[in-house]
Amino acid sequence: MRPHRTLTARGGLMLFFGVVALVCGFVIGQRELVGVGLFLALVPPVSALTVLGAAGRVVHSRALRPQRVPAGTDTRVLVRIGNSSPSWPVSWVRIEDALPVRLGYEPRYTVGHLPPRAVRDVTYLVRPAVRGRYPVGPLRVSVLDPLGCVRVTRVVGAPTPLLVTPPVVALAPLSASDGSLGENTPRRSVTGVGEQDPIPREYRHGDELRRVHWRSTAKHGELMVRRDEQHWREHSTLLLDTRYGAHFGEGPWNSLETAVSVAASVAVNLLDTGHELRLHTERGRLHTENTSGVLDGLATVESSETVGLQGGISALEGARGVSARLVVAVLGALSAEDALALSRANGSGLHVAVLCTRAAWASAEDIRRTAELLAANGWRVVPVSDPTELPPLWHRAISPTGGGRPAPAGARAPWEGSR
Repeated sequence: MRPHRTLTARGGLMLFFGVVALVCGFVIGQRELVGVGLFLALVPPVSALTVLGAAGRVVHSRALRPQRVPAGTDTRVLVRIGNSSPSWPVSWVRIEDALPVRLGYEPRYTVGHLPPRAVRDVTYLVRPAVRGRYPVGPLRVSVLDPLGCVRVTRVVGAPTPLLVTPPVVALAPLSASDGSLGENTPRRSVTGVGEQDPIPREYRHGDELRRVHWRSTAKHGELMVRRDEQHWREHSTLLLDTRYGAHFGEGPWNSLETAVSVAASVAVNLLDTGHELRLHTERGRLHTENTSGVLDGLATVESSETVGLQGGISALEGARGVSARLVVAVLGALSAEDALALSRANGSGLHVAVLCTRAAWASAEDIRRTAELLAANGWRVVPVSDPTELPPLWHRAISPTGGGRPAPAGARAPWEGSR
């Protein structure tokens, strides 16, 4: 971007009074006043010559540490300003880093005089409250002449991306030993007669020496290695409701942010415990190869204009074809039709429905009816208004005895008074 030159207030006043003095001096015939006016009028143009090319000599670099953070945590921005000229100084420098509104006010710093080859470091903290991908920068550099009459402003560099992932809460692991998934839970098996005494095979070129079974080697008189253990992986399906009309609120208090944080927590928990995860929204499937991929994908998920949840419900129904042992639906406000269709998507394995109680429900009674319908069809219902409430409710929902059913008649439901 080309430099933009403007007069400061001081420069403008000097030019104004210089012109006035010149006119008055000529009118009344006072040479001294004419000289003063000429001096004042020439100062701003001469000052502009002193900063000619100065903004172009200012170089910078920016680093974010870290460049990927969970929402609600700090990242440090390091801006390094330098004078690239080996002989010419830059008189007075001021910088301003451009930030999106969600990251707060744009920081401004006075660097001051920069001698030749001089370098100055400026650091500040940014704490994003909402997930997303934010541009930090570009940098706006202002250079003033020594008398402060002319300002040259130039935008330098390109924005540095900051990736803000959804916050994750720690959840109880879903293991086969606690019976959470029922009798259909896949068991680990190994080739051979048993885990304590696996059947070895002959050594092949490329086998690692640490797999040599020395007892069998001594018995057979040739190198024998242990056979590879094979594991069955559990399949799980996660549905995230991102419909714009299903959620309510603004910024970090939007129920969509709660839903994304809950989905991220569940996804991380399942991937860390070895599950093969299928993550869907009502618009399609998201990347779930690893934990980082899930968090990066959820960091940039936006609300959709889709009205119904049928696309996501179809994904849950398809999950039965891959023998899903756990199905989790993180939901905003549901219509009666969507609630009925979701209740019919039950199948083998454990089904958990997380209802965001601060979503765009018409009333607490609608939440109760939806929870009762899902619970009656085998779903374990978990009402959540904030992600921090999830850990104990999740532990109860995946327990062998079950949980998360609606409150009995006359009792105060968790969602009453949530909005």
